[in-house]
This record gives sequence, structure tokens and C-alpha cells, in this order.
Amino acid sequence: MVFTGGTISMLPDPATGAAVPSLDGAAILSQVSGLDRIADVEPVDWGLVPASHLSFGQVLDLARLLQATLDRSDIDGAVVVQGTDSMEETAFAFDLLVGGDKPVVVVGAMRNAAHPAWDGPENLRGALRVAASERWRGLGTLVVMAGTVLPADDAMKLHSHAVDAFGAPNAGALGAVDAGCAAGAGVERVEDVERVERRGARRRLERIPESAAEPVVLVTATVGMDGASLRALASLAPRGLVVAATGAGNTHPDLLAAGREQIDAGIPLALTSRCVAGGVSAAYGFPGGGAAWLAAGAMDCGTLSGSKARVAFALGLGAGLDDAGLRALLAGRVDHP
Repeated sequence: MVFTGGTISMLPDPATGAAVPSLDGAAILSQVSGLDRIADVEPVDWGLVPASHLSFGQVLDLARLLQATLDRSDIDGAVVVQGTDSMEETAFAFDLLVGGDKPVVVVGAMRNAAHPAWDGPENLRGALRVAASERWRGLGTLVVMAGTVLPADDAMKLHSHAVDAFGAPNAGALGAVDAGCAAGAGVERVEDVERVERRGARRRLERIPESAAEPVVLVTATVGMDGASLRALASLAPRGLVVAATGAGNTHPDLLAAGREQIDAGIPLALTSRCVAGGVSAAYGFPGGGAAWLAAGAMDCGTLSGSKARVAFALGLGAGLDDAGLRALLAGRVDHP
């Protein structure tokens, strides 16, 4: 169980009353009962870092730690305890990077440790049950929050502060954990942990790269937005661009023109939708429509969100993928062992 910080580790600052990182792994574990009845826990104190501060370098460091630990024969699974702000991105990164069939479970809390209804203990117990269960082998990295088990490639923080903030808007939950949590319509409970066979092929990189390609810039299309902002990014010398378009991949025609300029200059560009669920398509052929973007060479990201597409782009480029490899990774046609 790797402790990295986040709200689950925070207490109110005496001077301001605002939550700040405070508790290490031992302090958190001392307040969580029942873990010893689930599994033998080996705690690792990695840091006390707010999730909004995490860098690609730190995510890669965690991935290497996870891989080295899971390669041990005496380890059955891993739990990463972290903040929720970037959980949907870090969990997806671990899904791409960490090989093998042992579960990696990412978990945190929406309330700090001084809150009278702190959700940390129940979330930790649920995460450990999933990580220790044979039922969850082979599904890659999972997010367990508020009794719900979500696939890392679709898990998303949908609310800034609700306890049940996380969902999987495209695939839906894979299951539920703990008797007190609803399993959802049409799902039968099996003991404390139930699993639903619904996850598609898992995206995987063949190796953990030494570094991510940076910068990879995410641009979100909005009403009245032309290509000026995209052209201004040229000064950053981006390694890649992700455009989160409206609807099924549609933008102002000048934003498309700016995108074509970047593609012609040799900068790979991926297209996704800014919508919570769904992806882009060639359904619309008007100027700036999804069909025109794809015809210009933009890479289709399947149902990945813009933030997840950026993670896949940066790590895929860092791993040395060529154009075809990147397109396959983003679209979800890669499933390495």
C-alpha cells in the first residue's frame, strides 16, 4: 500500500482551517480498523504530495515502484493511496505502464481525516479487498471510491466535492465492494466483492519509458474560439497536441486550419471530445467538422477524455511509439501482455 498524500492524509491547518498534508501511512493505517482481516499490508511511504502537484516524472517513479513490487512472488496486489484531483490521470497512467495480471487499485478520500464523516477508512478497506481478491486479476488498474470499482481508462471525477464523485461515463462501473454499497441495476453481489465482466481490451505500453514527452498541450474548444490560441502554442515547441472538440469532434473552421498547420509542421495532433462521454466521428462534414479533422490527419482517441488522451500521448511518445503505434494506443487497439 503506497501512500503518496492527498486529502485522505490531510488535516485542517490551525491558522487557516484549510486542509494540508499531515498524515503518513502509519498514521492513516492506525485509524483504519479491519485491514488485518483482509490481507497482510506492507506500507510504503512515498510522499505527502497533493495530487494536483504530481508530475509525469513522479508518476513514472511510482509506476517503476509498483512494477518492481508486483514482480515479487509474495505480493498479490497493490493499492496506491493518493489525492483525487488527478486520480483519473494517474490511474490511467499506471494502467498503461504496469504489466502483469495482479491488481493495482488507486484510492483516496473526498473528506479530510478530521471530518466527522471521513470516507478514508471505508475506501481503504474496499480498495484492499479488491487488490487482495483473485476475482480482480487481469483487469489492470482500477479506481475504488465510495464502494464502486471503476476501470482506469474510463474513471472520471464528476463532482468537485461529493463523496460519490467518481464514475465511468462510458463503460460504467465494473462492480461494487462492501455490503453497504449498492451494486447497481442488474448486478448480483458475490460475498464482499463482486465483479462484472465488462472491461474491453486494455491499452498497454511494452515498457515504462525513462521520461514522458513534454510538453503535450491540451486545448479545449469553446464557443467563438478560432485558431489563435493553437497558433500561439508554437512558441512552446510542443511534442504533441490534444484538441478536445465540441460534440463529435467539431470546431470553428479556423481552429481546424491552425490544427492543419501544426500537423503539416510535423507535430502529432489527437482529437477527442470535450463531452463527458462518447468520442469523435466523421459524422459532420461542414468546415471544422469531425470528418475534416480526421481527414487532416488528427488521431482518433476513442472514448478517452482529453486529459487521459494527453497522458497516453505523452507516455506513448516517451516510449518511442511511431505514428501508427500512437494511433493504435489512443484508439484502444493495443493490448500487450
